[in-house]
Amino acid sequence: MEVLLLEQLLDEVRAGRLRVPRFQRPYVWHPHQMLDLYDSIERGYPIGSILVWETSRSLPTLDRVAGIEVPPAPDGPVAYLLDGHQRLSTLFGTLVHRPEPAGTGRDRQWWIYRTLGAPDQRDLLFQHWGKHAPPADLLPMQAVLRTVDFLAHARRLARDPTTAGNSDALVDEAEQVAQRIKAYKIPVIRLFGGDLEHAVEAFSRVNSSGRQISPDQMVSALTYQAEHDETLTDRIASIRESIADSGFGDVAAEPVFQTIVAITGEDDVQGARWTALADRVGKTLDGVVAQAEVALHRAVRFLRYEAGVPVAWLVPYPQQLVLLGLFFHHRPDPDGAQGRALVRWFWSTSWSTVFVGGNAFQLRRALHQMRAFANGKAELSLQGQYAQPLPDRFDTEDGRVRAFLLWELNHFGQRYGLDGEPIELVDLLARSGPAAYRRIVTGTRDAANIANRIVLPTPPGASVRDALRNLPLKLLRPVTVSHGIPPAALAQLLADHRDGFIRERTAALVGLEQGFIQEIGGEDLTWDTTPEDGS
Repeated sequence: MEVLLLEQLLDEVRAGRLRVPRFQRPYVWHPHQMLDLYDSIERGYPIGSILVWETSRSLPTLDRVAGIEVPPAPDGPVAYLLDGHQRLSTLFGTLVHRPEPAGTGRDRQWWIYRTLGAPDQRDLLFQHWGKHAPPADLLPMQAVLRTVDFLAHARRLARDPTTAGNSDALVDEAEQVAQRIKAYKIPVIRLFGGDLEHAVEAFSRVNSSGRQISPDQMVSALTYQAEHDETLTDRIASIRESIADSGFGDVAAEPVFQTIVAITGEDDVQGARWTALADRVGKTLDGVVAQAEVALHRAVRFLRYEAGVPVAWLVPYPQQLVLLGLFFHHRPDPDGAQGRALVRWFWSTSWSTVFVGGNAFQLRRALHQMRAFANGKAELSLQGQYAQPLPDRFDTEDGRVRAFLLWELNHFGQRYGLDGEPIELVDLLARSGPAAYRRIVTGTRDAANIANRIVLPTPPGASVRDALRNLPLKLLRPVTVSHGIPPAALAQLLADHRDGFIRERTAALVGLEQGFIQEIGGEDLTWDTTPEDGS
């Protein structure tokens, strides 16, 4: 292992000597992750090592890093980045000089500023800025490595009326920031020679984050073919984009990859021997991926129009998408009985714990059963599944909560806004995600209860509680009924009995959902009667 100055590492990228392989996942960091990285550097915290593979083998690489064009690789051995893409792209994109972005351009994410003269140095000092010119006390990170740009900002501090009186101290602080960044050192682990399989295996063992390379990245690397423009990672991204374009929204890469693996005949989609899998599917990968895309689109249509799932983030468990993709691969046009059985299976697995925690054994068994069901060799059994009680808290990371939200969306149908007009519910859920669900009352110990949420836009500054209580009488009943607020709960809300409102609405919703569960599950799906403390 060697240690390089941050600026030296960026020079390697800028010269084309350190390259990002195309099988790496795209840049996906959010703005807060970019700022956290700079906060760690500011405080002198380690940000992890960079893992590179030096070889004379030619791999397809990105010709742009963080939107900045990099030159072709020079003759001779090249260093390929195996671990550290997100961190290195963040630093390269925000420290290397680039033209000022247009007011609404995507490049604005790469403009990060350090606040100068902040009274409390413990605060997060780095930030992005909006569309207009930043104030003088914000030092652009793209100025710290270039003397010309740094001096230009120092002159601005001296001239600007808001900073001129304190410009010497601010320039001193800016110099200290620049020096910390220039002197920051990053460990670099270099692997020399060998083939791609060994490099990927080494990455999975020694990468700085302590995690293994994701399976889709591993197989993408191992199945790379120089004559192809697209890697498996590219194709998975393309499938995700096509599903999003259908109006269903974003699905994660993992279930898309697992569907591809399942279609190859593999049941262990979470822990397969990836090298053996890559060898098996390498020559037929194009066909398998194309089949998976068709099957997943059929699965999405089923979810939207048969199971009543309007947007991707409401699917209770990603394993359900994988299993449906496998089914529609084997049975593109199911008959009515199979369709009804799939709907029943979807709801039953949403209420039970069969996929909670990503149980690998349960998923292997489910894949085997689904393949048999699709080929007409078995039925989908619900034996041994237990419907879980409705959770108290509104937590959309919980699959059981998402199952409740789906039931509630389908049970109550059309919702009305404060003006009595229909709400474009699906558009709102697609646009806002879980944030579309607003709290009705506050100031009570049960405010986090799932029964204390509805999808109801209000004017800026107006709470849902006040908006409902101020509705004209002619709108009060139809609006509240459309949102699943029964008369007993409404009476409590109008009397400002907040605990009573949540209690009454909870009882009504639980009763209605239990009726639906019994209707769908019948005798096969039973209730989990285990006490919450497990005793």
